[in-house]
Amino acid sequence: MKAELQAFARSIGFDLCKVAACTPPPHADAFHQWIAEGRHGEMQWMERNSERRTDPQQVLQNARSVIVLGLNYWQGPAPSTETAEAPAHGRIARYAWGADYHDLIEPRLRQIDQWLTTHGGSQRFYVDTGPVLERDFAALAGLGWHGKSTMLINRDFGTWFFLAELLTTLDIPPDQPVNDHCGKCTRCIDACPTGAIHAPHQLDARRCVSYLTIELKGSIPLELRPLIGDRVYGCDDCLSACPWNRFAQVAQDVAFQARPFVHSMSLRDLLALDQTEFSALFKGSPIKRIKRRGLLRNVCVALGNVGTLEDLPALEKAAADPEPLIAEHASWAIDSIRRRLPNLPAQNREGPEG
Repeated sequence: MKAELQAFARSIGFDLCKVAACTPPPHADAFHQWIAEGRHGEMQWMERNSERRTDPQQVLQNARSVIVLGLNYWQGPAPSTETAEAPAHGRIARYAWGADYHDLIEPRLRQIDQWLTTHGGSQRFYVDTGPVLERDFAALAGLGWHGKSTMLINRDFGTWFFLAELLTTLDIPPDQPVNDHCGKCTRCIDACPTGAIHAPHQLDARRCVSYLTIELKGSIPLELRPLIGDRVYGCDDCLSACPWNRFAQVAQDVAFQARPFVHSMSLRDLLALDQTEFSALFKGSPIKRIKRRGLLRNVCVALGNVGTLEDLPALEKAAADPEPLIAEHASWAIDSIRRRLPNLPAQNREGPEG
């Protein structure tokens, strides 16, 4: 049955399918300590579900196995958008270049759930939406090993793959974990722009650019804004730095191909979006989850870091936006540009009301 399961998972588009025993996850104690130290930031849903995350029997009673699936999303190198005359562009994490992976993966999990039900199983399934320490079970199942960035690394796909899992009451023979192949490499730690990875396997989410630009709903701390650079949704730096990505393969699923806005729209273009335009542009994209206020907040920070004189009119307009979060970050960006470009003409050094 296991061989049939793996063949079925591949037939519906998954690149990896392995099994772990449904035991308490190895990093349960470390996870509770991480929560106790507040390193999860404002992600209260992690704190609320902390006991369930470390006891799979609370998620599905009599669960015996965890089926872990992987889906490659690598789309090859990003095209360059930089020219001397071009306005600044923002960087978007690769996983958000195409369609929302939840919309793609969940129907496939439902198919596997139905398949397992016909074999007598009861299941619960998730794609990073449930109380499961998925990387622990993925490592136990041998999909990869825990990198020093805390991300999972696979020999064939590097760091560029999504995880999903089904807890099932079926007793399926487990696969074996693989060895850690990071050695003495610390490239992921060295690459982190904010120092969020402060030691091997130690991440403070409160400093992570992905947390700051996606999970954080309010104002980005002033001291961290300059470190965000031109990133407007997530961050791939610790992933991109991994030398195992030399084996990465271009994903076969065309839904993950970059939508036009990823490489064609400048920061100034994004800042000009009204609510109707935002909703239309990001329909079916993971970026929709942070809403217009979140994206334009991030765009303002990026412009404050890499914007030029030509971006000031757009920022001055944003500083009058009825959404206070956007207006505050736009004002900061204007001040930041003036500090970076002290030789601006006098008329361009006046305030938004000047």
